[in-house]
Amino acid sequence: MKACYRALIAGFALVAFSEAGAHCVVGARFFPATLTIDDPCVADELALPTIASFKNSDNPSTRELDISAEFSKRITDNFGISVGTAWTQLSPSGDSRLHGFQNVEAAFQYQFLTRPASESVMSGALVVEFGHTGSSSVGAESFSAYTPTLYFGQGFGGLSDDMRMMRPLALTGQIGYSIPSKSSITSVDPDSGDATKELNPQFLTYGGSLQYSMPYLKSNVVDQGLPEFFNHLIPIFEFQLQTPVANYRGSGIGTTGSVSPGVIWVGKYFQVGLEAIIPVNRASGTGVGVIAQMHFYLDDLFPNGIGKPIFASNATPTRSPLGN
Repeated sequence: MKACYRALIAGFALVAFSEAGAHCVVGARFFPATLTIDDPCVADELALPTIASFKNSDNPSTRELDISAEFSKRITDNFGISVGTAWTQLSPSGDSRLHGFQNVEAAFQYQFLTRPASESVMSGALVVEFGHTGSSSVGAESFSAYTPTLYFGQGFGGLSDDMRMMRPLALTGQIGYSIPSKSSITSVDPDSGDATKELNPQFLTYGGSLQYSMPYLKSNVVDQGLPEFFNHLIPIFEFQLQTPVANYRGSGIGTTGSVSPGVIWVGKYFQVGLEAIIPVNRASGTGVGVIAQMHFYLDDLFPNGIGKPIFASNATPTRSPLGN
């Protein structure tokens, strides 16, 4: 459900070490699946459902409910494909509700850098939104969009002893460049016969997360003796933005996006996340919304079946058990 994206070719030249693992595990670091941006690893996972409720940028603002699903499958240890879509319901004030599916979206992702010692990971992807696969009544576009995207993750486990309480911190991020398949759409008024041309901008899409891993704190820094429930929590702050950079002159479009503070509870077979959705400006929406997600780790649930890469190496590292 969620989902947005960019520049990978230059990144491939940085390849120095590659050792992909189950979930997003890099050395002692586990990067959870984030809710509003994508994590930097390929994995066998299922996000079902992701539910978001917020007031969108319509004028007047309309309550929007999105229920989405995304399935991610590793083809090899380092290469995976994700496919997802969302069902949307719009509830305009004083009018009948509209509902339908958004366009289908797929990502073809390659994890090209994994450095366990420094808790660093990078991957590149081509994200494709397929036009005409959703309903125009809920805003699905009639054209496709292609977004080459670069992802990264960095843990801070290497900090010195005097900063050891900061070691559970980690950053993830993504930056992409979205290119529509059509530069513009021309529509004709059936009554007047007048033609109207609407530009389809190219966007820079970018986002990130700052997270503090309580499982990492207990396992790799110090056991604070907290109740076990708290040892599974990862407080997180996410943001996602998009800025038009080409083919938008005179359209009045500017930067839009949201920030999302929240928390993720991580178990052995699944994780549960809950975050707020706070628009960065009026063009992004009004008020505070909410997003929640149930996310399953297929590689732990079905390690010898659907959770295994189709073309796997002899030894694929696994995640340190967290238990449920």
